[in-house]
Amino acid sequence: MSRRNQADTAAPDGGEMSLTDHLKELRSRVAFCVAFLVIAVLVCLYFAPQLVELFTDMGMEYDYQFVYIAPQELLAVQLSVAAIGGLVISMPVVCYHAYAFCAPGLKRTERLFFLLAVVFGTLCFCVGVLFAYKITVPFMLYFFMDLSVGTDIAASVSIQNYVNFLLTVFVVFGAVFELPVLSVLLTRLGLLKSQWLAKSRKVLFVLIFLLAAVITPPDVLSQIMVAVPMMALLELSVFLCRVCEKLWRPREEKTEAAAENG
Repeated sequence: MSRRNQADTAAPDGGEMSLTDHLKELRSRVAFCVAFLVIAVLVCLYFAPQLVELFTDMGMEYDYQFVYIAPQELLAVQLSVAAIGGLVISMPVVCYHAYAFCAPGLKRTERLFFLLAVVFGTLCFCVGVLFAYKITVPFMLYFFMDLSVGTDIAASVSIQNYVNFLLTVFVVFGAVFELPVLSVLLTRLGLLKSQWLAKSRKVLFVLIFLLAAVITPPDVLSQIMVAVPMMALLELSVFLCRVCEKLWRPREEKTEAAAENG
């Protein structure tokens, strides 16, 4: 049995694991992740009223007034906030257990790359949410409220629609800021090349605006506020892919040469 195959079936005590042992380990890790997710959702549900109040305070700064038009609407809002919060909190734990399950079959450099991807992926998501919270959402709220200036129309907004709007913006920007990490990961797997991104830049810009039109409210401002960061992140992705290709190409050539000589 080759060293790689031995690593694939290595048990924690240095022996070999059978297929049944692998399935048991997978079941235990999945059960732990599900239990952690449930606990995270319950914890977020406990703090959901404070989170909803934090969101409404953002709107009240721009003279928004919030109402709920169904008896269960406020509860549904708190459940939505708790569910999204629980998922976000659980993602690092899920990624860690995915790494721990695959680690015995990975080389040292692959394990390090996986850990860095998880760490930087989490950081990029948090930066995206922070960017939306500090810049995008306040600008959107001000713009929408400014449209009613000089009219007799008062802004009494459904709390569910408002919170769903905020959660959508936060999740979208968190996911958008994952683009550099995803690009580097695909480059490392050999599924993406910087030349492809550079040559397809114009087409990708059009696709970005189409995607922004789909995932944002039906107004031009929201589309631009999503599309412009995505285009900037695309340029950053091209740069990072080029850097990574230059770093990895000499190692790959050296490995191929050693394999041919050996």
